[in-house]
Amino acid sequence: MFLGRKIAIATTALCVLAAPVMAAQCGNGSGGFNAWKAAFATEAQQAGVRQRGLDALAGAQYATATIQADRNQKSFRYSLDKFMEVRGANTIVSQGHKRKAQNANFYASLERQYGVPAGVLIAIHGMETGFGGFMGNTSVISAITTLAYDCRRSDFFVPHAIGALLLVDQGTITGSTKGAAHGELGHTQFLPGNAKRYGVDGNGDGRVDLYNQTDAMASTANFLRSKGWRPGQGYQEGQPNFAVIKQWNAATVYQQAIAIMGARIDG
Repeated sequence: MFLGRKIAIATTALCVLAAPVMAAQCGNGSGGFNAWKAAFATEAQQAGVRQRGLDALAGAQYATATIQADRNQKSFRYSLDKFMEVRGANTIVSQGHKRKAQNANFYASLERQYGVPAGVLIAIHGMETGFGGFMGNTSVISAITTLAYDCRRSDFFVPHAIGALLLVDQGTITGSTKGAAHGELGHTQFLPGNAKRYGVDGNGDGRVDLYNQTDAMASTANFLRSKGWRPGQGYQEGQPNFAVIKQWNAATVYQQAIAIMGARIDG
């Protein structure tokens, strides 16, 4: 694998809409989802979504499993030791050492370009998908639009729903692409808006594909650097780059686990 040219990812579509529109009405059950989709299509068009994206939106189904997963996030309640045990930290570290050794030049090239050490990237990869072993079986478009519709965190997920539809327009994903329960996609489980904004072409084939490991790892490094990663600085709790790890996941135990596993892999 090699690090190819970076593709600049347009961010304008995730910014404030060009003209005021009435926001689609959120809901707390499946009953209003189709009406919400019809209203949200206008918002999507205002944000630059074209026909392929609109067709994907029209085909989205209310994702009951996504709502259930959103209401039952156990990670926030685990102790650090329990979280590390449940997520298989020792296995991630063991496999991480091997992966780093097998692809030393690749990870060194990422660190030269973005300043993010291999351990952090490998720990995230292992934590999110077991190094690509399972990247999800839920429709990305259905999951992310369901969360955008759901009143609990609609404001947070609406930009990611727009991002997902724009990804469909540019051919990065389709209406049938599968991801995790919250609409995350690829090897390191990018939310669609972040995939649109921070995704890069790591292997030089002219496209961004988060289901390609090289692109996914380069994109993850780009995300962290864009969020303020300081090359050469520490990333344990109390050190400058720990605040950047917090940008990846909101669960404190997740943040702590990435820092600990990353140091063990890099050690």
